Amino acid sequence: MFDAAVAAAQPALCLPPHLPPRPKGRTIVIGAGKASAAMARALEDHWDGPLEGLVVTRYGYAVPCERIEIVEAAHPVPDAAGLQATERIHRLVTGLSADDLVIALISGGGSSLLVAPGPGLTLADKQAVNSALLECGASISEMNCVRRHLSSAKGGRLAAACHPARVLTLLISDVPGDSPMDIASGPTVPDTTTSADALAIIERYRIEVPPAVLALLQSPESESVKPGDPRLAGCTTRIITAPQIALEAAAEVARAAGFATYILGDSLEGEARDLGKAVAGIARQVALRGQPFQTPCVLLSGGETTVTIRGNGRGGRNVEFLLALGVALDGLPGVHAIAGDTDGVDGIEEIAGACLSPDTLARAWARGIHPRKSLDNNDGHGFFQALGDSVVTGPTLTNVNDFRAIVIDGASTTGNP
Repeated sequence: MFDAAVAAAQPALCLPPHLPPRPKGRTIVIGAGKASAAMARALEDHWDGPLEGLVVTRYGYAVPCERIEIVEAAHPVPDAAGLQATERIHRLVTGLSADDLVIALISGGGSSLLVAPGPGLTLADKQAVNSALLECGASISEMNCVRRHLSSAKGGRLAAACHPARVLTLLISDVPGDSPMDIASGPTVPDTTTSADALAIIERYRIEVPPAVLALLQSPESESVKPGDPRLAGCTTRIITAPQIALEAAAEVARAAGFATYILGDSLEGEARDLGKAVAGIARQVALRGQPFQTPCVLLSGGETTVTIRGNGRGGRNVEFLLALGVALDGLPGVHAIAGDTDGVDGIEEIAGACLSPDTLARAWARGIHPRKSLDNNDGHGFFQALGDSVVTGPTLTNVNDFRAIVIDGASTTGNP
């Protein structure tokens, strides 16, 4: 099921149907995100005219291209390579004409890869804010609101720089709700949030930020490009694949194997450990009572949870969810699960996620590993890796956010055959 979800989101499959006719003038390709290089390759393979451009992707996610330059940079905390690539992208789109076309290839991860500090800010300022946002438990929409108002590229600014050229943005969504302004913090789409919203988020989570950050957010210079801005009149946006499409592909695999399949939602949010505990309650009711679903069945979900860092372990939101699920299920027979990030990276490590089985906790205890202490220490990767239950995919070259599947085979169900 996980493989099917990732395959359904591959750019080679979902991008070609959305390509436009050739323009009278030049075609410039720009982009950022974990899938941007694979998107660039798919575009090259299906474009019948002149083409040039540059996209920036995560280290290890480059795909060979002939006409579009691929640059690698850091994720989730930006680095100098991302800054230099973004400066070059700005130069590429400066001075274009109304006959030219810019194709923007945007996917998850672009927020840290497309780096252009706002007026008065340094790369170190952006790095500090990004790290604090990742640790405080803010939702992805809250994080991206702050990012948009501290950038010279996000929040529609990159599209404004392309004016008067036409801009076609092709998006691979990795955010709950598929809002274009939250995918890579919306560099080519208008922003409905304000600098005051960004300030409120910083205050809500009591984030310590450099003085220059506060000064910028309190000035008009931090305001993003709003709906109705004439510089965006020639912009078109299309979402070419999203978490729901990946979940539906996984559901087909489950049904073919004889399991009734239920998608609980493609945009579940909240603290990863809280969601794990809640979903465990649903799985337990299904397994023991046959409610609200009869077994055997599969429960699928997507979205993007958050993790508030409390310990010093190695983890990510998927393994945090899965470990909380396992602790709450407490070895319930007949229930198996997987949770993984479709980009192949959960947290900051090259580990997509992990698998859970009824004997997971027993195997951990036998090795002297305390499941609840591991959860309290945010050590999901350490926990599952010690058991040999990590899911390692390598770069998947796409990103439609988190994938969670719970298989309930009916072994614990009372009253069911």
